Amino acid sequence: MWSRLLQGLRQRREAAAVARKAIPDLLWRRTLKRFPFLPRAGTTDEAALRRMTSLFLDRKEFTGAHGLVISDDMAVAIAAQACLPVLRMDLDAYQGFIGIVVHPGLARARRSFADDDGVVHEFEETLSGEALEGGPVMLSWRDVRSAGARAAQGYNVVIHEFVHVLDMADGLADGLPLLPTDITRQEWCAGLDAAYQAFCQMVDSGAPTDLDPYGAESPSEFFAVASEAFFVAPQVLQAEHPAVYGLLMRYFRQDPLARLPPTPLTTPWGLEDEAL
Repeated sequence: MWSRLLQGLRQRREAAAVARKAIPDLLWRRTLKRFPFLPRAGTTDEAALRRMTSLFLDRKEFTGAHGLVISDDMAVAIAAQACLPVLRMDLDAYQGFIGIVVHPGLARARRSFADDDGVVHEFEETLSGEALEGGPVMLSWRDVRSAGARAAQGYNVVIHEFVHVLDMADGLADGLPLLPTDITRQEWCAGLDAAYQAFCQMVDSGAPTDLDPYGAESPSEFFAVASEAFFVAPQVLQAEHPAVYGLLMRYFRQDPLARLPPTPLTTPWGLEDEAL
């Protein structure tokens, strides 16, 4: 009885949130055209993504850095891509943070490390995105808006950073997220580690690879880079790392290959959006 009451209460709260953050039809159609890796219009997945995007917009807070004003187009573009990895999971997977900071272009972050002698070195790192445990998630708008045009390269900064959020759900950024019951820890680690080691050998030897070589930085980065390709260029990941594709398909409970249109769609961000 209590579970039914709680479920009903949650449904009413979510319905109210979707109404508060309803996405106009024209804006949603533009978003689907700009990012052709999103579910096609008229499908069950597309309707579910639109609803989840409204919920995301109701729960998260956007801040523009360096005077950047966050428009509805920008917020929906980011939210829709962020929701894609958890489309068959639950938006609660992102409940550990609220803030999203959007920079006009690449951001600079101060870093420091201590060498073997204990001397602290400071340097500046240029970033297109960063996810911190507990938030915020930082994104470069320049990279976000070009996601449709760069999909064939397997590149997507929003998906990359939000997969890091999933990875850190247990407090560790180690390429081992909280797993569904049908995937054992041993199976996940064996599958991803074997692929990661092979990928590192390819990168170290200078062999060409369709995945971003940045994935060789760590198991966590390999998980994020592979997930980018899984959603925006699934044929690339399936061809180069079929076992990883199969494992991610079970983890995300999605098969992006089945969503591919008959012919690739590439709709660049139009000139009317230059003011965004």
